[in-house]
Amino acid sequence: MERSSRTLMIFTALAAALVLFAAYMALRGAPDAVGLTEDNTFAQRIIYFHVPSAWLSMLAFGVTMVASIGYLVTSKRAWDSLAVSSAELGLVFTLAATASGAIWAKPAWNVWWTWDPRLTTYTIMFLLFVAYFMLRSAMEDPARRARFSSVYAIFAFLSVPITFMSIRWWRTIHPVLIDPNEGFGLGPGMMNAFFISLFSFTVLYAVLLAHRYRLERTKEQVEELKEQLGY
Repeated sequence: MERSSRTLMIFTALAAALVLFAAYMALRGAPDAVGLTEDNTFAQRIIYFHVPSAWLSMLAFGVTMVASIGYLVTSKRAWDSLAVSSAELGLVFTLAATASGAIWAKPAWNVWWTWDPRLTTYTIMFLLFVAYFMLRSAMEDPARRARFSSVYAIFAFLSVPITFMSIRWWRTIHPVLIDPNEGFGLGPGMMNAFFISLFSFTVLYAVLLAHRYRLERTKEQVEELKEQLGY
């Protein structure tokens, strides 16, 4: 346990360093986009935080779905712990993506928010996983809570691919960063900063998930001990 704690602390420090480096690349290292005003140039740099946050929100909900399947197959509470831990981080990254997207939208669209198909489906995805926690809080029995929330999480995940594909299926003003026909919509210097940010935030997610998972497992051990002692 002590060795794993030291390893986790090392990766925590690594994640912090990577995020700081990504911030430097986003704010100073990446070139300005061509043909933008000063306000739009600043907002354009939000993409290095907005896209990784959006990507990680979907990845986190994907992990929740996989872990939920794992629980239904094995009935091991460790899978349920992983599912709820990742879902919680998914909500955090969803809020981060929404906030950073609003900062970008104000100078680009002249509004903080619009009911664009991507934004609408993203909001529905967020609310579905908020309901996931409401469902969990309504059940006291651990096994029943894990079983019902696992089934729900699998169906709630259907909103993730719908959200991802929304800008390709419907008319939308949301930009498409990766187009199968045109490739990346970023210049070479911008792509370097973008992939550094994407990698750094992915490492951050993995580290946060490890911390949150350990906390959830400790919580479950306390609950089991209370049950054994009759509390």
